[in-house]
Amino acid sequence: MELVSGLLSRVWLLAGLSDATDDKRSKKMEEKALEVYDVIRTIRDPEKPNTLEELDVVTEKCVEVQELGDDEYLIIIRFSPTVPHCSLATLIGLCLQVKLQRCLPFKHKLEIYITEGTHSTEEDINKQINDKERVAAAMENPSLREMVEQCVTEPDD
Repeated sequence: MELVSGLLSRVWLLAGLSDATDDKRSKKMEEKALEVYDVIRTIRDPEKPNTLEELDVVTEKCVEVQELGDDEYLIIIRFSPTVPHCSLATLIGLCLQVKLQRCLPFKHKLEIYITEGTHSTEEDINKQINDKERVAAAMENPSLREMVEQCVTEPDD
């Protein structure tokens, strides 16, 4: 009977440690998500003099971070264009890609999506903004690159 009791105690102890580890991991992911959000919230809208945060295109809730391995993370961003037919949604996605690639100090993979139901062509745009070759080609276009730079550059840079 003591053997069973001892084993149960160990199982509960390990379960408690597991919960503590999960809590630490969860807290770490929340901190990483806030770090990501701090980078993207100041991106300027291509048409308006506002930031994506001010227009509710991005919010803290739109950023999810998952641990992939040692100091490597998967970042998932779901942004909401201001109108369902926003012609600049792809450009906003490109701005998110560029700023995060430049500014994040840790190794990461990035997935950017339009929040489901917020754009009339979200599926096509999602494919474009997550295609590395299309992103690279877009950044070779001088006028497009200049628009992205205007959006991602901090006002006091």
